[in-house]
Amino acid sequence: MQVRWSQDELAFRDEVRAFLAAELTPSMRRDARRMTSVYAPHELSMAWQAILNARGWAAPAWPVEHGGCGWSAAQRYIFASEFAAADAPSLSPMGIGMCGPVLIGHGTAAQKAHYLPRILTGEHLWCQGYSEPASGSDLASLQMSAVDDGEDLVCSGHKLWTTHANVANWIFCLVRTSHEAIRQQGITFLLIDMTTPGIEVRPILMLSGEHIQNDVFFTDVRVPKANVVGRIGEGWTVAKYLMEFERGGGVSTPGLKARLGRIRAMAAAEADDAGGRLSDDRGFMARLAALSVEIDALEAVELQILASLSAGDAPGAKSSMMKTVGTELSQRLTELALEASGAYGAAYQPHATCPGGPTPNFRPPSDQGYVGPDHSLTAASKYLNDRAGSIYAGTNEIQRNIIAKAVLGL
Repeated sequence: MQVRWSQDELAFRDEVRAFLAAELTPSMRRDARRMTSVYAPHELSMAWQAILNARGWAAPAWPVEHGGCGWSAAQRYIFASEFAAADAPSLSPMGIGMCGPVLIGHGTAAQKAHYLPRILTGEHLWCQGYSEPASGSDLASLQMSAVDDGEDLVCSGHKLWTTHANVANWIFCLVRTSHEAIRQQGITFLLIDMTTPGIEVRPILMLSGEHIQNDVFFTDVRVPKANVVGRIGEGWTVAKYLMEFERGGGVSTPGLKARLGRIRAMAAAEADDAGGRLSDDRGFMARLAALSVEIDALEAVELQILASLSAGDAPGAKSSMMKTVGTELSQRLTELALEASGAYGAAYQPHATCPGGPTPNFRPPSDQGYVGPDHSLTAASKYLNDRAGSIYAGTNEIQRNIIAKAVLGL
C-alpha cells in the first residue's frame, strides 16, 4: 500500500522531524532502541512527556479544548510514523491513552477540569485496576467491593497485574457496588488516590526479570463519591468505552514497521547455520516478507480507524481485531529477532538494555561490560516480555469471541 501525502501534510511531517531533531537527545534515542518492554522506564517516559506537553503534543487524540492537537487522521499517523523512525520513547498509556479519553467521554465538567490538565503534565500518573485473582478476561466476575457510606465508598479487595502501581499516584478501578443477576450490572468506575490509607502495593516480577506489574491490596479504603465516573452501578458501560481505546485507539503499525526494519538489518549482519548471511536464508526472509505484508494490511485498517476517530467515533469492535492482530504480529517479530540474534540471545544482561522497570534480582558485572552486538541485546527480554501481549487488555481468544458476535453476528 502506498500513501500519498498532500503538500500541507508533507510540511507537517517536516515540522515533526525538526522537532524530533531538536528535542530528542542521543541518550533518549539510545534508551528507546534498547527498550525491552512496551513501557519506557518511568523517568524516561516522564522526561519525554514534559517535552511533548511543552509543545502541546502530549495528547494528539484529545479534543483541542482539553489540550489535544486537533489533527487530522493523516497528521496523527505521520506523527506516530516519525516518532517510530526517530526512536522516540513511548509514554505511559494509562493516563493519556485510557483515563483521559474516558473522562472526556463520561466525566463531569469538574472531573475534566481537575484531572485532564494533571494527566498532561504528568502530575497524575495513572495505573489500571481491572484484573483480580479470579477475574481476568472474565472481568464481569470481579469482586472488589465498594460499600456505600454517606459521601464515600469504602473499598476492599485485591487487584493484580497492575502496571506501574509502584510509581503511580492514581488508579482507575472497577469495583462492585452491588450484586445483581446480570454480572455486568452493579459495577462502578472509580478514581482512587494511591496515597489513601489502606492501599498496599507488592511487586510482581515478569519472565524478563522486570518489576512493572504489581499486586494492589485495598483494605477499607475510603473514596469520595465525587470520584465516580458515570453513575454508580453503571461502570461497565464506561469500562467498555475505555477498553476500545486500550485495544485499538492508537497507532501501532509504524512501530511494527520500524522493528521489521531493524530485523532486516540484523539479518544482513548475522551469519546463518551454514556460515552465510542470514539475509541469504530464503526461509527466514520469506517469513520476514510475510510479516511485512500482514503489517501493511493492518496499517490499512488502522488508517480507517484513525479517520473514524477523527470524526468523533469510538473504535468499536474493530478495536478487538486491532488488538489481536497487532499483538500477534509483535510476538512474531520478537521470534524472528531472537532467531537472528543467535547464541547472543541467551545472555541475560539487562544492564546493557533499557528495561521497563527495575530488575531487582540482577547484579551487573563490575565492569558493566556486555557480550554480543547491540542489535541482539534486547532480543530475549523482548521475546519474554511480549508473551503477555496476547493476554493483556483481554486475551486474544476473548477478542475473537467479540469479533464473532459483534462483527460476524455469530
